[in-house]
Amino acid sequence: MGKIIALANQKGGVGKTTTTINLAASLATLEKKVLVVDADPQANASSGLGVDLKQVECSIYECIINQTDAREAIYTTDIEGLDVIPSHIDLVGAEIEMLNLPDREKVLKKILTPMKEEYDYILIDCSPSLGLITINSLTAADSVIIPVQCEYFALEGISKLLNTIKIIKSKLNPTLEIEGFLLTMFDSRLRLANQIYDEVKRHFQELVFKTVVQRNVKLSEAPSHGLPVILYDADSTGSKNHLALAQEIIKHNRK
Repeated sequence: MGKIIALANQKGGVGKTTTTINLAASLATLEKKVLVVDADPQANASSGLGVDLKQVECSIYECIINQTDAREAIYTTDIEGLDVIPSHIDLVGAEIEMLNLPDREKVLKKILTPMKEEYDYILIDCSPSLGLITINSLTAADSVIIPVQCEYFALEGISKLLNTIKIIKSKLNPTLEIEGFLLTMFDSRLRLANQIYDEVKRHFQELVFKTVVQRNVKLSEAPSHGLPVILYDADSTGSKNHLALAQEIIKHNRK
């Protein structure tokens, strides 16, 4: 059985989508079967994996609202073993449409649970909010990765997210765990980045990944080519960081 991991943080610009794309590509490179579920209406994870959004006929929106079979929404990527269920701008309105659905917090869980037999890892890229779609993602997930940007306001939103996780754990998904806190956009030359790292480590100790994702130009450039960084420049720091993260996750889940 595969594992569903949500990447969540209601603060925007912390590297959720970048991490989703590149962690998925790295896991697939390490011969795991991976599915990315793009649960963000901006659909950046879809386009970053080379999906032409204009050509998408079936997305996660159709699966949620029209109960379309998830298998009809799967698109392949340039990396063997890596598939994606793309998002659509219509997802913005999906939260309102979902209000009348029975068990509205568990719609995504029903969609993704059968897929666990076909994939080793299912990664959900959440939108930067704590709305109904994100709650669905956390209810469907076995664990959550929380990307934390090494900047001054980084720690502000975390307590809100942890509170949401706590509520979801108590009411909707008792087995939800924190896979880890991932420090992103790390620049070792900056004193502030090192202070944030120490602070996060002090607060969350063992829950912080050993791997840190450093600031890296290639990592920023790759999505504009519709490629994960491992295909864009395999020798770049960004590529090496995400491979190390993938190895850390695989090792942790072997235990």
